[in-house]
Amino acid sequence: MENLIALLVAAPLLGAAVLLSGGRRLDAAGHWIGTVLAAASFAVGLVLFADMLGKGAEDRALHQHLFSWIPVEGFQADIAFQLDQLSMTFVLLITGVGTLIHLYSIGYMEHDERRRRFFGYLNLFLAAMLILVIADNYLLLYVGWEGVGLASYLLIGFWQHKPSAATAAKKAFLVNRVGDVGLSIAIMLMFTTFGTFAFGPVLESAGEAGEGKLTAIGLMLLLAACGKSAQVPLQSWLGDAMEGPTPVSALIHAATMVTAGVYLIVRSGAIFNGAPDAQLVVVIVGAVTLIFGAVVGCAKDDIKKALAGSTMSQIGYMILAAGLGPIGYAFAIMHLVTHGFFKAGLFLGAGSVMHGMNDEVDMRRYGGLRKYLPVTFVTFGLGYLAIIGFPGLSGFFSKDKIIEAAFAKGGTEGWILGSVALLGAAITAFYMTRVMLMTFFGEKRWQPDAEGREPHPHESPKSMTIPMIVLAVGSVFAGGFFAIGDRFVTWLEPVTGYDHGHAPLSAAAVTGATVVALVVGVAIAWSMYGRKPVPAVAPRGSVLTRAARRDLLQDDVNHVVLVRGGEHLTRSLVYVDHSLVDGVVNGTAASVGGLSGRLRKLQTGYARTYAVSMFGGAAVVIAATLLMRAV
Repeated sequence: MENLIALLVAAPLLGAAVLLSGGRRLDAAGHWIGTVLAAASFAVGLVLFADMLGKGAEDRALHQHLFSWIPVEGFQADIAFQLDQLSMTFVLLITGVGTLIHLYSIGYMEHDERRRRFFGYLNLFLAAMLILVIADNYLLLYVGWEGVGLASYLLIGFWQHKPSAATAAKKAFLVNRVGDVGLSIAIMLMFTTFGTFAFGPVLESAGEAGEGKLTAIGLMLLLAACGKSAQVPLQSWLGDAMEGPTPVSALIHAATMVTAGVYLIVRSGAIFNGAPDAQLVVVIVGAVTLIFGAVVGCAKDDIKKALAGSTMSQIGYMILAAGLGPIGYAFAIMHLVTHGFFKAGLFLGAGSVMHGMNDEVDMRRYGGLRKYLPVTFVTFGLGYLAIIGFPGLSGFFSKDKIIEAAFAKGGTEGWILGSVALLGAAITAFYMTRVMLMTFFGEKRWQPDAEGREPHPHESPKSMTIPMIVLAVGSVFAGGFFAIGDRFVTWLEPVTGYDHGHAPLSAAAVTGATVVALVVGVAIAWSMYGRKPVPAVAPRGSVLTRAARRDLLQDDVNHVVLVRGGEHLTRSLVYVDHSLVDGVVNGTAASVGGLSGRLRKLQTGYARTYAVSMFGGAAVVIAATLLMRAV
């Protein structure tokens, strides 16, 4: 069966190659080629999954070595794949949700003249993401990591005729490069410490390395995770990335790319387990980001940007859980999978709304759409209930477990993290209820656009609604299926390990507190947006609201710290270069030139001058000799 692993990558990679090089003759069938090859990769994943279930928990890992990439003395880089319970979870999520998004894109991108190229980029993204999660060493993982960055750049900026899309793609690319530097440094540190890049030897030997080295490696891995998963302080690209087509938002920013950082931390668990300081920084980053993203989501009127803030917040939950160590690894991945269902469904639902509203994204120009888009309303509504943690739906089981694990950390740290997670749950209920009310309830608020066209809301075609329905089913049932009998924890435990921790509160108490937080958030949102008409123009709002509309001033901070700071640093370096470095070089040259000019004056060309000089020199030598003898 291990010989099938390479087919997971080969199918979408073939699709990308054919669609991007085949030319316009493939325009008529390009979207079907991309979708079929994505589905083929999913089918291979299902076959491998079925085979894995037939084996014992400790015998499920498969390895496939293709060839040695760089075989030199003391340095071995292999192209090899590893498929275990953790990577299999990601394979099924990436290919399954990816196939649904390909199918959705057939209808959504129907009238785009570059649709074939779009599907080629989607296939390229799937191939890169699959390399990332099934690589058996950090160097090959880095190849997939960079491939994902390239594909996301191409997809975010797909509508490159829009300056905002081109700028957003460049911003995402540059911010991610900062995180990529962290990953490259971490890999270099691994090689100097362990002499290899392979997961097995590195993670097995992690306990023998010094805590200082593990902390350095862990912090660099966290920097990489912050870039890909849009965590503070590298979160600024995510909101702007909504300029890409909506299927891109669903694929990259809900189910796959932004979860790469979570995978990296969980996969490197042995390193973080030996570096408690690095683990502490991970939980701090996750806790800060889950609140940061939630607050931003509360103030956005753009439906996609509100969901982008939500994504940032939910990934923050996963990073927090991953930072808890064996207490939270399995729950981080469990929430990642359930989030892949309901957030992809929410983004596709947003795209369906936009499809029926002439691409309008301002929720203040929606209202009452449940009458016009019944399928979208139901599927989006189920995703909404799942993400706020409504009892019985997927988000309830996965997010509730993270909150419980946060309290189980114990001590003051546990209370702080658990309280932050509960606060995040309340804010999540608020902003998602706000989105739901402004979009589907109340009176209609849409007006003719600048060209005089008034929207005529209508339901999307089946190619768009069927993927939404499938994702809605996952939003309802996936969490409960995973939670029954700790099925998901048992599945991942051979890879991630598991520790119950020391919870100061019972599971029932945590569940009760979570439900209370949910009710409070919904009630506040209802009082503000359900009981009275939503104004067509956003009110001025409080200082916090105005800051949240500007992403809590993240771009201003980046401009002051990075842009202006970089300018001042550059000017200082130029000054040092001109004044010190060039000054020393030019000063030395000037001194030599001046001295040689003065010495040159002694060379007159007259024999009598040279004779006098020789006589004077001889006299000085004789006088010095006589003086030394006298002494």
